[in-house]
Amino acid sequence: QVQLVESGGGLVQAGGSLRLSCAASGSSFRISTMGWYRQAPGQQREWVATITTAFTTNYADSVKGRFTVSRDNTKDTVYLQMNSLKPEDTAVYYCKLEQRWSERAYWGKGTLVTVSS
Repeated sequence: QVQLVESGGGLVQAGGSLRLSCAASGSSFRISTMGWYRQAPGQQREWVATITTAFTTNYADSVKGRFTVSRDNTKDTVYLQMNSLKPEDTAVYYCKLEQRWSERAYWGKGTLVTVSS
């Protein structure tokens, strides 16, 4: 089945940058919408960004202007460039693959991002 593996998380100081990657296998990546979500301890998982098959992007208000989502269909990989990081960005970041044509969705196991003040 579909497998998603996130990478690139780590510890950074406020104002720093990180680039997350999510590699997909066993999927029809090119025809799937990709999304990034995050979950902080004790909080619900929230949507961060989406990129469609047509390369249209959308962002949560909390990250717009600081984060950029992109995809490389030759590598079956989606990225999340995170700049001007804030302590409130601290969370486990998850990659999501949406097969809209079949109404199926798949999740990665997440990568931890910690932003210190």
